[in-house]
Amino acid sequence: METMQQALAAAVAETSRVVSAIRDDQLAGPTPCADTPVAALLDHLDGLALAFTDAAREQAGGSPSASADALTPDWRTRIPQRLDALAAAWQDPAAWDGDAEAGGVTMPAPAMAAVAVDEVLVHGWDLAVASGQGYRPDPGATEAALGFVSQVTAEGPAPEGLFGPPVPVPEDAPLLDRLLGRTGRDPGWRPPAA
Repeated sequence: METMQQALAAAVAETSRVVSAIRDDQLAGPTPCADTPVAALLDHLDGLALAFTDAAREQAGGSPSASADALTPDWRTRIPQRLDALAAAWQDPAAWDGDAEAGGVTMPAPAMAAVAVDEVLVHGWDLAVASGQGYRPDPGATEAALGFVSQVTAEGPAPEGLFGPPVPVPEDAPLLDRLLGRTGRDPGWRPPAA
Protein backbone atom coordinates (compact mmCIF):
# COMPACT_ATOMS: atom_id res chain seq x y z
CA MET A 1 0.00 0.00 0.00
CA GLU A 2 2.70 2.50 0.98
CA THR A 3 4.72 1.84 -2.18
CA MET A 4 1.65 2.40 -4.36
CA GLN A 5 0.77 5.58 -2.42
CA GLN A 6 4.26 6.91 -3.10
CA ALA A 7 4.02 5.90 -6.76
CA LEU A 8 0.71 7.71 -7.17
CA ALA A 9 2.00 10.86 -5.45
CA ALA A 10 5.07 10.88 -7.71
CA ALA A 11 3.02 10.32 -10.89
CA VAL A 12 0.65 13.12 -9.86
CA ALA A 13 3.51 15.55 -9.21
CA GLU A 14 5.18 14.99 -12.58
CA THR A 15 1.93 15.02 -14.56
CA SER A 16 0.78 18.20 -12.79
CA ARG A 17 4.06 19.86 -13.76
CA VAL A 18 3.45 18.91 -17.39
CA VAL A 19 -0.17 20.09 -17.37
CA SER A 20 0.77 23.47 -15.91
CA ALA A 21 3.29 24.09 -18.70
CA ILE A 22 1.03 23.35 -21.67
CA ARG A 23 0.40 26.47 -23.74
CA ASP A 24 -2.98 27.45 -25.14
CA ASP A 25 -1.62 27.26 -28.70
CA GLN A 26 -0.88 23.54 -28.12
CA LEU A 27 -4.45 22.52 -27.23
CA ALA A 28 -5.43 21.55 -30.78
CA GLY A 29 -2.23 19.57 -31.37
CA PRO A 30 -2.12 15.77 -31.70
CA THR A 31 -1.17 13.33 -28.95
CA PRO A 32 0.01 9.72 -29.12
CA CYS A 33 -3.63 8.74 -28.48
CA ALA A 34 -5.19 8.42 -31.94
CA ASP A 35 -7.69 11.13 -32.83
CA THR A 36 -7.29 12.77 -29.41
CA PRO A 37 -5.95 16.33 -29.39
CA VAL A 38 -4.23 17.78 -26.33
CA ALA A 39 -7.43 19.53 -25.14
CA ALA A 40 -9.41 16.27 -25.24
CA LEU A 41 -6.70 14.39 -23.38
CA LEU A 42 -6.63 17.13 -20.73
CA ASP A 43 -10.40 16.76 -20.35
CA HIS A 44 -9.93 13.00 -19.97
CA LEU A 45 -7.22 13.48 -17.32
CA ASP A 46 -9.50 15.92 -15.47
CA GLY A 47 -12.33 13.38 -15.43
CA LEU A 48 -10.20 10.39 -14.51
CA ALA A 49 -8.65 12.30 -11.59
CA LEU A 50 -12.15 12.84 -10.22
CA ALA A 51 -13.26 9.25 -10.96
CA PHE A 52 -10.28 7.69 -9.16
CA THR A 53 -10.69 10.10 -6.24
CA ASP A 54 -14.31 8.99 -5.94
CA ALA A 55 -13.14 5.36 -6.14
CA ALA A 56 -10.80 5.87 -3.18
CA ARG A 57 -13.67 7.39 -1.21
CA GLU A 58 -15.97 4.50 -2.17
CA GLN A 59 -18.28 6.82 -4.06
CA ALA A 60 -19.70 6.00 -7.46
CA GLY A 61 -18.23 8.34 -10.04
CA GLY A 62 -18.88 8.97 -13.69
CA SER A 63 -16.86 7.82 -16.66
CA PRO A 64 -14.20 10.26 -17.84
CA SER A 65 -14.88 11.83 -21.21
CA ALA A 66 -12.30 12.91 -23.74
CA SER A 67 -13.77 15.97 -25.39
CA ALA A 68 -11.91 19.12 -26.33
CA ASP A 69 -15.21 20.99 -26.11
CA ALA A 70 -15.70 19.91 -22.47
CA LEU A 71 -12.33 21.23 -21.26
CA THR A 72 -13.01 23.90 -18.65
CA PRO A 73 -11.36 27.35 -18.95
CA ASP A 74 -9.59 26.89 -15.59
CA TRP A 75 -8.03 23.54 -16.60
CA ARG A 76 -4.46 24.68 -15.92
CA THR A 77 -5.21 24.98 -12.17
CA ARG A 78 -8.18 22.63 -11.88
CA ILE A 79 -6.45 19.51 -13.19
CA PRO A 80 -3.43 19.74 -10.84
CA GLN A 81 -5.84 20.37 -7.94
CA ARG A 82 -7.87 17.31 -8.88
CA LEU A 83 -4.71 15.25 -9.26
CA ASP A 84 -3.57 16.36 -5.80
CA ALA A 85 -6.97 15.35 -4.40
CA LEU A 86 -6.57 11.97 -6.10
CA ALA A 87 -3.22 11.32 -4.43
CA ALA A 88 -4.55 12.55 -1.08
CA ALA A 89 -7.63 10.29 -1.25
CA TRP A 90 -5.46 7.19 -1.63
CA GLN A 91 -3.40 8.19 1.44
CA ASP A 92 -6.38 7.15 3.57
CA PRO A 93 -5.88 3.51 4.66
CA ALA A 94 -9.64 2.93 4.33
CA ALA A 95 -9.34 3.50 0.56
CA TRP A 96 -7.47 0.20 0.27
CA ASP A 97 -10.24 -1.97 1.76
CA GLY A 98 -12.74 -3.90 -0.28
CA ASP A 99 -13.63 -3.03 -3.85
CA ALA A 100 -13.52 0.28 -5.69
CA GLU A 101 -15.44 1.46 -8.74
CA ALA A 102 -14.31 3.88 -11.44
CA GLY A 103 -15.67 4.38 -14.93
CA GLY A 104 -18.18 1.56 -14.51
CA VAL A 105 -15.51 -1.00 -13.58
CA THR A 106 -15.32 -2.58 -10.11
CA MET A 107 -12.18 -4.27 -8.83
CA PRO A 108 -10.26 -4.74 -5.59
CA ALA A 109 -9.17 -1.35 -4.27
CA PRO A 110 -5.40 -2.06 -4.52
CA ALA A 111 -5.83 -2.96 -8.20
CA MET A 112 -7.82 0.24 -8.76
CA ALA A 113 -4.97 2.26 -7.24
CA ALA A 114 -2.57 0.56 -9.67
CA VAL A 115 -4.84 1.55 -12.57
CA ALA A 116 -4.77 5.14 -11.30
CA VAL A 117 -0.95 5.16 -11.22
CA ASP A 118 -0.81 3.80 -14.77
CA GLU A 119 -3.40 6.24 -16.11
CA VAL A 120 -1.81 9.32 -14.55
CA LEU A 121 1.75 8.33 -15.49
CA VAL A 122 1.07 7.28 -19.08
CA HIS A 123 -1.21 10.21 -19.87
CA GLY A 124 1.39 12.49 -18.33
CA TRP A 125 3.86 11.16 -20.90
CA ASP A 126 1.27 11.58 -23.68
CA LEU A 127 0.84 15.24 -22.78
CA ALA A 128 4.56 15.86 -22.27
CA VAL A 129 5.59 14.49 -25.64
CA ALA A 130 2.64 16.19 -27.38
CA SER A 131 3.67 19.56 -25.93
CA GLY A 132 7.41 19.14 -26.46
CA GLN A 133 8.27 18.81 -22.78
CA GLY A 134 10.69 16.50 -21.08
CA TYR A 135 9.17 13.82 -18.90
CA ARG A 136 10.85 12.49 -15.78
CA PRO A 137 8.60 9.89 -14.18
CA ASP A 138 9.60 8.45 -10.85
CA PRO A 139 11.22 5.00 -11.33
CA GLY A 140 9.07 3.52 -8.56
CA ALA A 141 5.89 4.83 -10.18
CA THR A 142 6.99 3.52 -13.58
CA GLU A 143 7.79 0.12 -12.09
CA ALA A 144 4.39 0.00 -10.35
CA ALA A 145 2.57 0.87 -13.57
CA LEU A 146 4.56 -1.66 -15.60
CA GLY A 147 3.82 -4.33 -12.99
CA PHE A 148 0.10 -3.63 -13.30
CA VAL A 149 0.17 -3.61 -17.12
CA SER A 150 2.26 -6.80 -17.23
CA GLN A 151 -0.18 -8.55 -14.91
CA VAL A 152 -3.18 -7.48 -17.01
CA THR A 153 -1.56 -8.64 -20.26
CA ALA A 154 0.14 -11.79 -18.92
CA GLU A 155 -2.43 -14.17 -20.40
CA GLY A 156 -3.21 -12.34 -23.61
CA PRO A 157 -4.40 -8.98 -24.84
CA ALA A 158 -5.82 -6.50 -22.37
CA PRO A 159 -9.57 -6.00 -22.24
CA GLU A 160 -10.75 -3.91 -25.18
CA GLY A 161 -10.40 -0.18 -24.61
CA LEU A 162 -7.93 -0.49 -21.75
CA PHE A 163 -4.79 -0.08 -23.88
CA GLY A 164 -4.04 0.21 -27.57
CA PRO A 165 -2.47 -2.70 -29.45
CA PRO A 166 1.01 -3.35 -28.02
CA VAL A 167 3.98 -1.75 -29.77
CA PRO A 168 7.08 -3.98 -29.87
CA VAL A 169 9.81 -2.64 -27.58
CA PRO A 170 13.02 -4.53 -26.73
CA GLU A 171 12.96 -6.24 -23.33
CA ASP A 172 16.16 -4.39 -22.40
CA ALA A 173 14.66 -1.00 -23.28
CA PRO A 174 14.25 1.56 -20.48
CA LEU A 175 11.41 0.87 -18.06
CA LEU A 176 9.27 3.75 -19.36
CA ASP A 177 9.66 2.60 -22.98
CA ARG A 178 8.53 -0.92 -22.04
CA LEU A 179 5.50 0.51 -20.23
CA LEU A 180 4.62 2.71 -23.18
CA GLY A 181 4.92 -0.16 -25.65
CA ARG A 182 2.70 -2.41 -23.57
CA THR A 183 0.05 0.32 -23.38
CA GLY A 184 0.03 0.75 -27.16
CA ARG A 185 2.37 3.70 -27.51
CA ASP A 186 5.45 4.14 -29.64
CA PRO A 187 8.12 5.51 -27.27
CA GLY A 188 9.62 7.39 -30.23
CA TRP A 189 6.36 9.24 -31.08
CA ARG A 190 6.71 12.94 -31.67
CA PRO A 191 4.15 15.42 -33.00
CA PRO A 192 4.47 16.21 -36.70
CA ALA A 193 6.64 19.23 -37.45
CA ALA A 194 4.58 22.40 -37.81
